[in-house]
Amino acid sequence: MQRPLYKVVEEFIREHIELGKLVPGDLIPSESRLSQELNVSVGTVRKAIDILEKEKLLFRHQGKGTYVSRIDFDNSLFRFFSYGTASGESTRIHKETPYRTRLEGPSEICRHLKVNPGTPLIYIERIGYDEEELPVLIEKCWWRADVVEGLEDKELHLPDLLYAIVEEKFDVRIIRAEETLTADIADKETANILGIKIGEPLVMLLRTTHANNDRIIEYRVTRGRADRFSYKTEIR
Repeated sequence: MQRPLYKVVEEFIREHIELGKLVPGDLIPSESRLSQELNVSVGTVRKAIDILEKEKLLFRHQGKGTYVSRIDFDNSLFRFFSYGTASGESTRIHKETPYRTRLEGPSEICRHLKVNPGTPLIYIERIGYDEEELPVLIEKCWWRADVVEGLEDKELHLPDLLYAIVEEKFDVRIIRAEETLTADIADKETANILGIKIGEPLVMLLRTTHANNDRIIEYRVTRGRADRFSYKTEIR
């Protein structure tokens, strides 16, 4: 008897999780991409994802995509997501990590982290791609090395949701983040990566991330294309 098509999709995703090709915090391929790759309808893909979500193997974040989860994932990890399209709608952004290293903290960065200049830090640079696989943002973050020792290891897979692996591997609970929204213009490096002209406008987010005991453990600067990227929040 032929397996139902949704089972084919379900087993495809399960296998990728079991083999470690997808880990907690990873954004799975979009429904349309899975539909094309497995030659099934989007409705079939959606049914498989619904089943895996009920089992808590996946976590669907409305408008931003579906992530590999853990049994104890909750919505708190996702409250830090704040990116959208230029019109303010939620968007699915997949991140790649082209560069990471350990370094002595620059004075300005250490000031934000409230540590002494030269304190060992881990620097991570990530590029975010939209559903059309166009680069729309550059994320640069500095972490206290004593809190996430080994995060710079290039053999360690970094999921789209970086905080997931920080909690899972380093047992560090992210409790809150402070963000400042401002504007910037593209320098040569940023313009080359994002495929825009030097001097074009950017949206810029400055973030400090707090963990257990309200320690500041990360300082992050995210620059996004102003024509394809926005910041959206809700005040209650």
